[in-house]
Parts: sequence; structure tokens; C-alpha cells
Amino acid sequence: MERNPISRAGYDKLREQIRIMEEVDMPAVTERIKSAREEGDLKENTEYHEARESQGMLQARINQTKAKLAASYIVERREGPKDEVEFGATVTVVDEDDFEEIYELVGPGEEDYDGDVMKILTNSPIGTALMGKRVGDQAEVEIPRGTLKMTIKSIE
Repeated sequence: MERNPISRAGYDKLREQIRIMEEVDMPAVTERIKSAREEGDLKENTEYHEARESQGMLQARINQTKAKLAASYIVERREGPKDEVEFGATVTVVDEDDFEEIYELVGPGEEDYDGDVMKILTNSPIGTALMGKRVGDQAEVEIPRGTLKMTIKSIE
């Protein structure tokens, strides 16, 4: 199993998501199933079937989140100058068209693709290509329309 770095905050966020799904969401779905069962014939009871489907999807989300957590290990972010891209680094890159992007390399549950700084997973294609690189190095990533070539401008 591939292990992924995660910050303490990301770890806590995933644990809280699991807690809410197990202690709040699942009992609510179970109550919906119980209420629908009391209405009688289950063969034609759409509310019952929808609640059972919701229960299955919720359990799948719980299992998926638990698997993310099990495949993660907590890494404390280092303070101070960084000369190499690593977990927690904020990396500014420039592509061949002089288009600048800023990425922060994060763990599961912390990714966020909106905003000025995109928080990407360390094991995403771009994250993997950037890991271990230094300022001035070039990283290449296969994308649907070809190869994206980026030069590392700065690491924070």
C-alpha cells in the first residue's frame, strides 16, 4: 500500500468527517429506513429503496475516507528556507507560454483546486512531477493534450 504524507490538520479533518458520517449521517439514514419500513410493502416502497441506496453510498464514503486515513502518515511541515520541493512546499512554476501557477503540495483531505494557490496532492501527476525538484529545474507532466513542461521559479 502506498503511504501518503498528511498534515496534522488534514488528518484531524478526515477524522472529523468520519465521525460526522458515522455519528450523525448514518443514524439519520437508518431512521429513514426504519420509517419507510413501517409503511408496509417494501417491494414498491421507493422511500425505502432510496434510503437503502443512501445508506450504501454513505458506507462507501466512510470506507473510502477510512482508507485514505489508513494510507496516510502525519508529517510536520518544516519552517525555514526550502531548496527542494517536498510535502507542504508552495511552488511557483512557469510553463512554456510564460503562464505562472502556484501549487501547495498537500495530503489527502486538504486538496483544493480553487483560489490563487492550488492545493494539490503530493501523489497527483503534477505533485509527483514536482517532488524533489529545485529552483530552475524543469518538470514534465503528461496531460490529455500532450506534455506540460514547467520550470520551477520559486519554492517556499
